[in-house]
Amino acid sequence: MNLIKKRRLFQIFSTLGFNIYLPSFFKGKIFQGNIKGVCVPILNCHSCPSAIGACPIGSIQNSLATLKFNLSIASYQFGLYVIGVLGAVGSLVGRMPCGWLCPFGLLQEALYKIPSRKIHIPRFMSYGRYVVLVLFVFLLPLLVLDQYGFGQTWFCKWICPAGTLEAGIPLVILNEGIRSQVGLLFSWKMFVLILFLVWMVFAQRPFCRTTCPLGAIFGLFNKVSLFRMAVDDDKCIQCNTCYENCPVELKIYESPNSPDCVRCLKCVNSCQYGAIEYEFFPKKQPKKTTVQQS
Repeated sequence: MNLIKKRRLFQIFSTLGFNIYLPSFFKGKIFQGNIKGVCVPILNCHSCPSAIGACPIGSIQNSLATLKFNLSIASYQFGLYVIGVLGAVGSLVGRMPCGWLCPFGLLQEALYKIPSRKIHIPRFMSYGRYVVLVLFVFLLPLLVLDQYGFGQTWFCKWICPAGTLEAGIPLVILNEGIRSQVGLLFSWKMFVLILFLVWMVFAQRPFCRTTCPLGAIFGLFNKVSLFRMAVDDDKCIQCNTCYENCPVELKIYESPNSPDCVRCLKCVNSCQYGAIEYEFFPKKQPKKTTVQQS
């Protein structure tokens, strides 16, 4: 089985595995088991009825949104374990969960297969995910507070299309109580979701490349993680076959461990010259020997 088929199986089993508690889904209620407090390394909505884990981005926002109140009652719960989980995963494999585990990544790749005119995403738009991370995940939940000292989970509430698809729509359909409360906010979230779904048909992984704050965090580890990408310059002829097969339109021979790379390994599978490989530790350079003159 080649890497492409293996990765697809990982994506499918990850989607099913992280959303496996189907009784809650069919009841239109959110699973509340003890395991729900454990963060998963992907963007998978905490409020999805069948989700068995917590989304790390939602957990970060919730920690920051309640920080002032917790400090006021001498409760020092900073959610540092979430940062620890992201740091551990990022240090090991960088942004690999985006390419191998994320359900929303799987959806984007599936929709892109629909025949249509394809468009490129300008490289500068990749900085959008850092703007979303700093503004909507960190600053707004921390600084915009109500009279009681509580903030909001701004990214989850106003942007996240994955949450709308995985949690919002199922809960509205299956839960009459929630359905009766649908208003302007849900309409806005549906608009954002539809916008991204249409964009996914015409461009490769637009949400991952322009908006996803979790991808922004994991991408920062790509250059320092134990799992690394490497290109043999002696074998590479820059034929751009890797670029044509890359879901984030990256020329890997220019920057093998770019923050944009989701480490799907399609480039490894497509390179007919064997110039691209992956390694778990940077290869050590051979020691130079010196000849002593007699």
